[in-house]
Amino acid sequence: MSPPASTPALTLHDSQRRALVPFAPLDPNHVRVYYCGPTVYDLAHVGNLRAMLTADLLVRLLRRLYPRVTFVRNITDVDDKITARARANSETIAALTARTTADFHADLAAIGIVPPDLEPRATDNIAEMQDIITRLLAHGHAYEAEGHVLFAVQSFPGYGTLSGRDTDDLIAGARVEVAPYKRNPGDFVLWKPSDDTQPGWDSPWGRGRPGWHIECSAMAHRYLGESFDIHGGGDDLLFPHHENERAQSLCCFPNGTFANVWLHNAMLLVDGEKMSKSLGNFYTVRDVLARGPAEALRLLLMTSHYRSTLNFTFGGLEDATRTLDRFYRALETTPPRADGIVPDSVMSALCDDLNTPRALAALHALADAALAGDSEASSGLKASGALLGLLDQTPADWFRAGVGLDETTIATLIEERLAARKARDFARADEIRAALAAQGVALEDTATGTQWRRG
Repeated sequence: MSPPASTPALTLHDSQRRALVPFAPLDPNHVRVYYCGPTVYDLAHVGNLRAMLTADLLVRLLRRLYPRVTFVRNITDVDDKITARARANSETIAALTARTTADFHADLAAIGIVPPDLEPRATDNIAEMQDIITRLLAHGHAYEAEGHVLFAVQSFPGYGTLSGRDTDDLIAGARVEVAPYKRNPGDFVLWKPSDDTQPGWDSPWGRGRPGWHIECSAMAHRYLGESFDIHGGGDDLLFPHHENERAQSLCCFPNGTFANVWLHNAMLLVDGEKMSKSLGNFYTVRDVLARGPAEALRLLLMTSHYRSTLNFTFGGLEDATRTLDRFYRALETTPPRADGIVPDSVMSALCDDLNTPRALAALHALADAALAGDSEASSGLKASGALLGLLDQTPADWFRAGVGLDETTIATLIEERLAARKARDFARADEIRAALAAQGVALEDTATGTQWRRG
């Protein structure tokens, strides 16, 4: 579906320029996007979803505006946390990463997050990493020391440009490993030695494994080139990960720009505090979905702008469910046409740096009109929901979802209640209604029979 002719130009907040900028793709016929994906050693938690949903909304919008979009999101499947977890679980690294990757995919699919076009795994790109390290050594931007290869931050005058601080401040504020073999405390590892208990690959510098930052540089270059349009992730990655990615990539490929625009989403709090197992407010995606609809979680994550801190609460999840009840009621009241288009009010909000709160306000206005019988508004609501990854169910399915009883049992009890009413046993009929209500099933007696929905 094409955007309305009046769709405004897309603007995005570029972390490097620290300003809203008009988005100007390197190639208007092919927009290229890279996002940092998960390190696969455990279930995804609700905080992980913030970056994944921001990327999903961005790519959905870009695909509405441009003829071709390539979205790459990596899998980090070699990391010391993975090695430690596999050892603790008494399982192989391959088994752990395969299982947790499948869990990650399932959790994102439940939230309606579409898969990337390409999802490279770090372990499939070791040769590309070694090639970049070799180039950095040849260009004088890296050095070998005690079996390690390290990037020399002082060899790159632009180090710190992305995060906006000078090198001394960055080093002072970073959690960097202070090792005697480093020339500068801020120098970071490109390659490190592996012992017999750790994963490793042969290399010119001995058997070892890559550092964290080199992985994304290698995969971004292999699949998107020396220059691409957008790199994104959580703002916790701004330094050191993205700063180091940028530095090593620009030093390796000085004729490229690496990412033209950097997008960073703010973090998620839970009940007003940083999520922590010690505070008892650490929730996996599956913990949350056991207590509310997946679509409501998706909507809740849109209620704050991606650059604003979002406070997750289960009360907020209930509010999001009620909002969806209202939207689906509007679609039920006035069925949408199949040819609906996304209204300018929604498109202009999303083109304004993915302003989802403003877009949701526009959806509420459309729901108001649809509830009053406006079919064009209902069609716009449905089309807008599709762009946002919402409202993809029928109203009947939405209002029946999440009920503890199966449909056959409910139908049997409705028939029993009907028989009781015909026999004028109103006490039994009321008893059945109350029993169903206790199970979250609300009955509605209509001229065409008794209907039920989630109550």
